[in-house]
Amino acid sequence: MAASTNSGVYPHGVKLGVDVGTVRVGLAMCDPDGILATPFKTVGRDAKKNSDVRVVVKHAAELPAVQIFVGLPRTMKGEERASAEMAMTYAELLAAELVRAGLDIPVNLVDERLSTVTAHRNLHEAGMSSRNHRKVVDQVAAAGILQHAIDMQKARGTDVGRRVQAPAQSEKPSSAPTLRVASGNEPDSSTRGLQL
Repeated sequence: MAASTNSGVYPHGVKLGVDVGTVRVGLAMCDPDGILATPFKTVGRDAKKNSDVRVVVKHAAELPAVQIFVGLPRTMKGEERASAEMAMTYAELLAAELVRAGLDIPVNLVDERLSTVTAHRNLHEAGMSSRNHRKVVDQVAAAGILQHAIDMQKARGTDVGRRVQAPAQSEKPSSAPTLRVASGNEPDSSTRGLQL
């Protein structure tokens, strides 16, 4: 479950941005001073075994990252639907895997309206053919998510987004949350009780 981010100074150091899709997960990183977010890697989504979540945690440990921002897709009216629920579930999986790995790296959800649309437009303007977009668009979207987050941190002088807590762990390994793939016919996920 997520809770409000504590007020106060935000973490300084390398940060990761994550753009969650049903097929791919895009990663971006920023420099330790939080000036520029750059595309980093695209990982194939494995919704059954969640092996991609472990890959993200591995990269976070190797960098080492001080914070991870997961994009929270919303409609233009600010509503959270099936894709937002997918991102929230992924963020919880990520937070749980970080705990299992013994890493104290906070995971925050941040608004990512139009990040993929903007990424496609930027790639088109850079002269990349549309058929080659698929290889890097998720990374570019993740960089947009991360840039937005680090810019807001600097402007506000405090942390931003919604902190995600790892779900309570029970003794049974099968109780770990799994990521449901959004069908597009699901109701608004705002009933989860998460608010910014």
